[in-house]
Amino acid sequence: MGMTMAEKVLARTSGQQTVTAGQYVTATVDRVMTHEGFILCAMTLQGMGVDKLYDPDRVVVLFDHYFPAPNVKMADGHAYGRQAVEAFGVKNYLGYPGVCHQVMCEQGFVLPGQLVLGTDSHSTTYGALGAAGAGIGTTEMTYVMATGELWFQVPYSIRITLKGTPREGVAAKDLILNIAGTHGTDFAQYRSIEFEGPLADEMSISNRMTLANMGIEVGAKFTFFRADQKTLDYLKTRTDEPVETFGPDEDAAYESELTVDVTDLSPQVACPHNPGNVKPVEEVTEVTVDQAYLGSCTNGRIEDLAIAAGILAGKQVNPKTRLLVAPASREVLLDATQAGHIETLIKAGAHILPPGCGACLGGHMGLLGGGETCISSTNRNFPGRMGSEKASVYLASPATVAASAITGRITDPREFWKETSF
Repeated sequence: MGMTMAEKVLARTSGQQTVTAGQYVTATVDRVMTHEGFILCAMTLQGMGVDKLYDPDRVVVLFDHYFPAPNVKMADGHAYGRQAVEAFGVKNYLGYPGVCHQVMCEQGFVLPGQLVLGTDSHSTTYGALGAAGAGIGTTEMTYVMATGELWFQVPYSIRITLKGTPREGVAAKDLILNIAGTHGTDFAQYRSIEFEGPLADEMSISNRMTLANMGIEVGAKFTFFRADQKTLDYLKTRTDEPVETFGPDEDAAYESELTVDVTDLSPQVACPHNPGNVKPVEEVTEVTVDQAYLGSCTNGRIEDLAIAAGILAGKQVNPKTRLLVAPASREVLLDATQAGHIETLIKAGAHILPPGCGACLGGHMGLLGGGETCISSTNRNFPGRMGSEKASVYLASPATVAASAITGRITDPREFWKETSF
């Protein structure tokens, strides 16, 4: 019997020829990512008298959740983190280059077939490049940094076949929201999802990252796309390490299989306060919005900004709505600037934030007041996620966010559509 992608990764990293779903293994981790979570990990290790990491070259540290520092406590934390990087000999300290998951992929720290853990739940993003990416807490990460390994139960796998031709104005974000709304936010609890099929093959790396990123919103431990030639092309200028295609065995066994046809899918919106509370955009067009937010590890890439700029070109943001744009990384900001997208967005009335997490998690830069409503390209809309617990957050694609910023209400992006999303 062949193995799924999750089984193949965990077999290799646990030193076994084969593993099966449900089996417990201890795996050696290929790469770890920490953002501000590194501060707590370092404090714990130093408090225990540990002055060496298992392999500091496997550790990547960058600060993105609270940059620029919103208060003195966090500024002090960043300063301590920089000192700890030096103390532990972490060479891969990246500073403040943008959202962790975007930067990890951009800078070649994620490769097909690897086991990559991060102190952020959306580390499932790495599956867009064929890696087993998973988020863990700072306690687990402290252990991984000290020992280089962690135990896992090999997850059962779900294969989702994507097919069909999307309508104009329909993007990868609409697809994953539809899956969450149709099947629930726990249907893949501690499962590994593998996206397959003709539409998965056609998707850009950016769109694959969107789906993989939100795998955690349906409970997935890992979320994979097959690492194909498109993956290799993306990575060839980003790493000097050898890279090969990676996928499941032909005779791999799956716990269940789903087929999703996007042909008749409308743009989707997740209503408060759950990513699975999803409705077609046509059903929520009466909702007014005080803030529109474009950014995050889900939808802050160059393709997303290009779509928004295409919709907003020659138009103006509604005076009663504020549009905040946070490019996912410094590279994205530079590319979008050179392409003219940033100028277009600014002329339309957008406010450009520094590359990073920005308003996504409510730390700073874009807080919502009580009773306010935001249409957001992010991945979560729990109470208090972006400020007041009395605020409401609706999740949607970059196209829907841009269209809504123009009208001041949730709007079907097909009213303004200028280019396809896939």
